[in-house]
This record gives sequence, structure tokens and C-alpha cells, in this order.
Amino acid sequence: MIISRTPFRISFFGGGTDYPTWYRDHGGAVLAATIDKYCYLTCRYLPPFFEHRYRVLYSFIENVQTIDQIKHPAAREVLRYLNMDRGVEIHHDGDLPARSGMGSSSAFTVGLLHALHALRGQMVSKYQLAHEGIIVEQELLKETVGSQDQVMAAYGGLNHVAFHKSGEITVRPVILPPARLPEFNAHLMLFYTGIQRNASEVAASYATNLDDRRRELRIIQDLVEEGMSLLGSNSDITNFGRLLHEGWVAKRTLGGSVTNTSVDAIYDDARDAGAIGGKLLGAGGGGFILLFVPPDKHEAVKARLDGLIHVPFSFERFGSQIIFYESDTDYTEAEKARMMHPKQAFRELT
Repeated sequence: MIISRTPFRISFFGGGTDYPTWYRDHGGAVLAATIDKYCYLTCRYLPPFFEHRYRVLYSFIENVQTIDQIKHPAAREVLRYLNMDRGVEIHHDGDLPARSGMGSSSAFTVGLLHALHALRGQMVSKYQLAHEGIIVEQELLKETVGSQDQVMAAYGGLNHVAFHKSGEITVRPVILPPARLPEFNAHLMLFYTGIQRNASEVAASYATNLDDRRRELRIIQDLVEEGMSLLGSNSDITNFGRLLHEGWVAKRTLGGSVTNTSVDAIYDDARDAGAIGGKLLGAGGGGFILLFVPPDKHEAVKARLDGLIHVPFSFERFGSQIIFYESDTDYTEAEKARMMHPKQAFRELT
């Protein structure tokens, strides 16, 4: 049995420039971090006692005979990509809801790749996990998604991620003075709007013609360097909140689905109560909203947004990890062979 733990991420600047249709022509960059909220995936080979060959448990339970019968898109494509010829059980648990802008889909994909590689006794690098996650989501599932979520899920930490025209992706940890990271964390608040949306559908409203939005995307990309420079300096950290507000104004010009009247009202209320800036996480349209709030204004903002769920968090720095590993080396070869054909084994036993 294997258990993987893969973090969700928050993105500060650069979202939109991580789409291949943009960075293959112009390059791109994001400033993002992972937090101590996780996607957990438990995987094991099925013993030879069940009529089903694959079992996938998430908000639904699927018991099927073939990979093609699996309805969960990412589970199906990861199993197919890895040519998993033995029956397996996959169990998903998450600290945060899906379709909420926290990179949950990529955390699932990367975490499942990690767990299944480990189940087969393979250690894989963070680079491989990120690369395979991008292949599954962009090429196999053909989702309209960028490349930052898979990278952040795999690597973890506070990072500057650069997307080169060649297709190469480089990850550079952001080094800060010792007291700066806790100070930064203390100024961030995360709220759940309760609005669920499909990130790929929201992104499709603007990602198909990004070249027509060159001015806005260059502004968004420039904020990455400004944000890194500010964090690494001794200047007033509240200026980071003002940069986030600039990013909010720029991002909402990308498409009509990026925000809506409900989200705008939440943001305006938060600003009236003391927030300096903020952003919708992910493609936009709902999900989680990140706010930059001086610590002495936290209670006022929580009171103003009392209808929303406040989610305290801390940064994490490890990325996707295998937190439990128990190999199946105790099985005999005959037993393993029966596991590859569980229906026949079930008939033999009965």
C-alpha cells in the first residue's frame, strides 16, 4: 500500500503566462507557493478476491473491469499512461474542495502518478512528476490548463517558475531573509467563496486568444519580478498587497468569466474592511480568494466576510511526498499472477 500527499498551491503573479500557447512564443513566469493543505491518495494492488479489477473512490465509487470503463478522467488517463496491468484500488481524500482554484486537479494527477510509480517500486524525480502531470492534463485529457499547477504540486515551496519558449521549465526557490517568510504568511488570508467552477472552462474564455491580450499579460508577467524583488528586500511588505491589487485589475481584463458581480462584491467588502489587495486563485470565476491583510485588520475582514469560510494556512516546502510505503514483495509470483486476473482467481476460489 502507498499513500502520497501532494500540496495545493496559491499563485501570486504570472497566471496566464504559463499556458503553452503563450510561453512558446513569448516566455512566461509565475510566483507561487504551496500550502499545508493536501490531496491524499491511497493506492494498493487488489488481492485476488474481487470480481472488479479497478476500484476508484472519490465523491463516487467505481468498480470496473477495464481502465476504459473508469469515469474519473485523471484516474483513467494516469492508469492508461502508466500501463497499469494489475488491478488496483485508488482512494482519494482532500483537505479542500475540488474546482476551487487551488490547483486541486493537478495535485490529484501528480499525487496519483507519484503513488502508482511508488507502488511499482519506482522512485521518480520532481521534474518527472511535473513533466508527466503536464502530459496527462494537456496532451491526454486535452484540458485548457497552464503548466504552473503541475510544477508546484511536484516541487512545493515558494518558487519563481520560468516557462521558456523552448518548452523548458525552470524552478527557482525564492530565498528570503529569515523573518520575511513568517511576516509574509501573517499578511495573507484565504477565504472560500462557495462558488465552484471548472477551471478549464473559465480559462477557455480567454486562453484561446492570448496573443490578443499581450499588453495585459506582459503587465501580469512584470509583476512577478516586482513581487520577488519586494519580498527579498527590507521595504514595507504592504507594498506586496498593492501589487496584488494591480494584478487583480489586470487579470480581470482577460475575460468576462475571470470574475463576476458576487466575487467583485466580496473583494470590495474586504478592501473596505482593511485588505490592501488580493486575487482569485486559479483561472478565476469563484473558488478561493486570497487577500493581503495587515494582521491588525484580520478580525475586521473576517467579520465583514462572515458568510465565507476562512481557511488559515502556512506555507509548505516539500511538494508531493510518499508518506506511507509498504511493498507487496511478500506475495509469491503465483499470487501476483492471480492479482493480474482477479476475476479468474475469484472463480478458482469459489
